[in-house]
Amino acid sequence: MGVVVGLVGLGYGCSGNGLGRRSELWSLGDLCWEFESMKANEIRPGIALNLNGKLYVVAKIGHVKPGKGPAYIQAKMRAVDGSGMKEQRFSGSEVVDGATLDKRGMEFLYGDGEGGGTFMDTENYDQVELRKELLGDTLLYMAANSSCDVMFHEGNPVAIELPSSVTVTITDTAPGIKGATATNQLKEAECDTGLKTRVPPFIAIGEKVRVSTEDGSYMARVKED
Repeated sequence: MGVVVGLVGLGYGCSGNGLGRRSELWSLGDLCWEFESMKANEIRPGIALNLNGKLYVVAKIGHVKPGKGPAYIQAKMRAVDGSGMKEQRFSGSEVVDGATLDKRGMEFLYGDGEGGGTFMDTENYDQVELRKELLGDTLLYMAANSSCDVMFHEGNPVAIELPSSVTVTITDTAPGIKGATATNQLKEAECDTGLKTRVPPFIAIGEKVRVSTEDGSYMARVKED
């Protein structure tokens, strides 16, 4: 499971229909979200949760049965506004506001020069333009033709999920030191995506490296086949 980023500006909208399960309509940017009340034991990865007015996408679920005390559900979630991870416990009977998201594999085609970009559905080849407000700094981790997952709600893209790490090419850095192997001393480097990071002294211009999409940090040199 990778990093999720998405639209910001979750705020109150209008209330639900009063039929069957309680539902609630919230505004997210210029989109409207309908959240339906559900029990915590119905939570699954890929579901969006409204917790105290903030939107999270569930990444992982665990059912815990401690030696003492009642069983509970441990959810690991990512905030759609890009503010990071959150873990929370729920009792099985606890009621939460949830919405199911449709995850689609997409390929990044090109940027618009203003932080947005055009993506293509890898199954039906439909293209969709994603705005900077949704992407955040995502494009710093995406070279042309790289892959990601885009999450949709009722046909609207609302969040993008990157893999936990990506490969980028070094385009600018100080000259590499021949024979150097140490990784505890790092130097500034810029990548083909525009990402600025720090790499070991033996990394040279033109080399590919793997970086974390969580914070952009160097992970490893990628050897060419």
